[in-house]
Amino acid sequence: MFNIILLGITSLLTDISSEMVYPLLPIYLVNRLGASPVILGFIEGIAESLASLTKVFSGYLSDKIRARKLFALFGYAGSAIGKFFLYISMNWWFVFFGRVIDRFGKGIRTAPRDAIIAQSSKESKKGAAFGLHRAMDTFGAVLGVFIAYFLVTRYSGNFKDIFLFSLIPASLGIVFLFFVRERKSSRETIQQKIKFRWGALDRRLKLFLVFSFIFALGNSSNHFLLLRAKNLGGSLSLIILFYLVYNSIYALLAYPIGWLSDKIGRKILLVFGYLFYGLVYLGFAINNSLDNLWFLFTLYGLYIGFTEGIEKALVADIAPRHLYATALGMHATLVGIGLFPASLLAGFLWKFFGPQAPFYFGGIMGIMASIGLGFILAPYAP
Repeated sequence: MFNIILLGITSLLTDISSEMVYPLLPIYLVNRLGASPVILGFIEGIAESLASLTKVFSGYLSDKIRARKLFALFGYAGSAIGKFFLYISMNWWFVFFGRVIDRFGKGIRTAPRDAIIAQSSKESKKGAAFGLHRAMDTFGAVLGVFIAYFLVTRYSGNFKDIFLFSLIPASLGIVFLFFVRERKSSRETIQQKIKFRWGALDRRLKLFLVFSFIFALGNSSNHFLLLRAKNLGGSLSLIILFYLVYNSIYALLAYPIGWLSDKIGRKILLVFGYLFYGLVYLGFAINNSLDNLWFLFTLYGLYIGFTEGIEKALVADIAPRHLYATALGMHATLVGIGLFPASLLAGFLWKFFGPQAPFYFGGIMGIMASIGLGFILAPYAP
């Protein structure tokens, strides 16, 4: 539990930093730097996908050399460096490199960090452990979004000032990570050679990994949700508040949903989560009122609360203990790779068919994913 709390604090501080800038980026890119929605989709898709390619490799290497904390330290440092590029940005290329470095750092740290969480938790309480970490992480997001709102509304802070302030919590998060204690592998695990072969994976895990990739193809960047709010006439401060609602719901749900998944199983909660995703995207497509966005961002918070931590717990349930980081990294990699075509497609759909088009596509994909997941996990759900 000590490790989980420390990792939670590190993630909390890093998310304060990240979410201070995240809801501002689509407005900064499109309104201040003159980038198009296609460029927005290109930046987010490339940044997330290229970074995600590192997740399975960092996971595999951390399993192989049994040094997960080192990967986490380098990864969280990347988040701070990425924010610095935003601060010195003069055109969208600076934002591109900043996002790539930031997401590359996330790619390096995610699987090794999640493996430490899995190893530090009891077998019967993995859902609660991942849920607690996601709750602390997302509480940091809530604080970060609130700080951004405060700076924008009370001090009329410009984007560059907020980017600079975001470096402070990012740096503090790295300090707490130094106190995490890695558990030494047991003699049996040390003697076991770390080999990764797709064919040797449990059939349940392979099915879920393939399904996660297919769903990711319809799951574009959250920036398009914020851009849709701007498209409907929302001010910058109101858009930040919408994003705050989403993160608040997620933070409140992450731990209790994780705990509940330990009691009733992961399947039903994941099915409902994907259904919420489909409904909220259809809502963004159909809706033309700013007032309705309060409900839609709330529903979107339900989706992420019902899925993100539980997906990781499900992978940890099925994966061999000595391949925790590898399996968790592969899941994150497949999801991230799918984000590039998904975000790029969303940008083209927006430009050529209107702002409703990417949300119709995402909504249909989400509902289909909910149905498909129910069939895939039916015989296998733990």
